[in-house]
Amino acid sequence: MTSELVNVSDLNQYSYCPRRYWYLHFYNTQGRNYYRVEGKTKHENQSTRGNWLNELYLESEELGLKGKIDVLDLGNDQVVPVERKRAESGDYYRSDELQLAGYCLLLEEHLGESVREGAIYLYETDQRMHIPITENHRKTVQEQIEAMRSMSVESVPPLTDNRKKCEACSAREYCMPEETAMLEPDKATGTAFEQEIHNESN
Repeated sequence: MTSELVNVSDLNQYSYCPRRYWYLHFYNTQGRNYYRVEGKTKHENQSTRGNWLNELYLESEELGLKGKIDVLDLGNDQVVPVERKRAESGDYYRSDELQLAGYCLLLEEHLGESVREGAIYLYETDQRMHIPITENHRKTVQEQIEAMRSMSVESVPPLTDNRKKCEACSAREYCMPEETAMLEPDKATGTAFEQEIHNESN
């Protein structure tokens, strides 16, 4: 167990795939694939806009979190954190919601008042989606923080149960899911790779 603060953006990484997060965290494998590079470029190009407050860094020992909120919308008598996503699919994911919930928790501790809503801006569709932050979001964030802090370099998480996630993963060249599944089938048990191995062996 470690008391290291968890980066809010890593809540997204862990939710997407704990094994991916393990490689990023312990081996600093910040792969540069198309998705990561373009996403970063869009963030840089959109650093100022309107009368919003851009890029607020917060951290909390009590929450075990740290992170930089992309944008704070200060209008309409409430403060709303906005997370910007590339979103080629035109939608956002549960992992994006959890990242946003992490920012809301940090922000409400900073402000001393409840932050019950955040927003995800989708570049691809130029849409702003408002996300109510529920008790389930808050509980899941806390559970993930505990799980992430309990990870160790000696214990590699199993392969993902959704192999489509591997297609755009920047840690794929280190994770080597197909090779791992073939050479260490026990790590594919209960995952999407298990049936594939079975089919190839018959």
